[in-house]
Amino acid sequence: MRRFCIGLGCAAGALVVVLLAYAAYVLLDMHRIEDNQPLEIVQNASEVLEAGREYTLLSWNAGFGAYSADFSFFMDGGEHARAFSCEAAQENIAAMAARIAQLSPDIALLQEVDVDSDRSWHVDQRAMFAAALPQMSSSFAVNYDSPYLFYPFSEPIGRSLSGLMTLASAQMESAVRRSLPLEGGLSRLTDLDRCYTVCRLPIADGAELCLYNVHLSAYTSDGAIADEQARLLLSDMAAEYARGNYALAGGDFNKDLLGNAGADYAWAQPFPADLLPEGISLYAPGNAPTCRLADAPYDPETAFVVTLDGFLASANVEILSCETLDEGFAHSDHNPALLRFRLMKNAA
Repeated sequence: MRRFCIGLGCAAGALVVVLLAYAAYVLLDMHRIEDNQPLEIVQNASEVLEAGREYTLLSWNAGFGAYSADFSFFMDGGEHARAFSCEAAQENIAAMAARIAQLSPDIALLQEVDVDSDRSWHVDQRAMFAAALPQMSSSFAVNYDSPYLFYPFSEPIGRSLSGLMTLASAQMESAVRRSLPLEGGLSRLTDLDRCYTVCRLPIADGAELCLYNVHLSAYTSDGAIADEQARLLLSDMAAEYARGNYALAGGDFNKDLLGNAGADYAWAQPFPADLLPEGISLYAPGNAPTCRLADAPYDPETAFVVTLDGFLASANVEILSCETLDEGFAHSDHNPALLRFRLMKNAA
């Protein structure tokens, strides 16, 4: 019995050491990427945007290639943390890339694009999108670079390297990554880092289109942080509009943009429209939802759906239409949102 107790004590001690070592690894590896980080641009397009012409902008959260219609995600109450297989991740990304190529938008804003993550079997999704859209200039920003996370224990999500990809069939002058405010404490384990990107596209008349690719936090417990994130983005856009530039944002806002979901989910609370500054307006598609709750495989009869994806535009951007392209959540938990717009001439 004494030997058993000693052995049990040694095993318990070893487990404590392992857990402490892992906790130290996670805390030491947790880091924020610097604010205003310049981004590399792959310049494939030679066109310069013009005021007065009609353009299209597509925004799509790629869901790290995991969300086929039969996929459910553990943080939504579902079963899985990783794509079903490497082949499944490749198939979903390839299908989305082919659809974007078919639609041929002038601008594409993509979120949750993994480049080297355990959850997506290390498929370089950025390379897949770039290969499918070789005529478009692009920039990429790491949204979060997480340490290896062992939860859920049945299927650890592992290490994630994921980001935002912006593509345009026109020249990009520069691009930067802006760090968003985050919650502290244990919430950092589910929201390790967040950002939006600003790409500057020159306009023939000398102004610039400041193009914002947005993926705001989802799993927050403090609504004040969500408001802080919105304030930073909106103040940035308002400042560019005041300079005489065009400001246009698109992406996954992780907020109920139509304000009609009535759900008790932190990521589906109404967008704080009272924070909108003068000259900046919100546009959300109302014809079909852009996101499903992935607590179970998708069932159009029972699934909770909501519009989280949309656009913000300065007053010198004329919005011609805003719609959801209903893909039936076949390859992502998000449907793409499509905006038709025109940059007004003689912008103030």
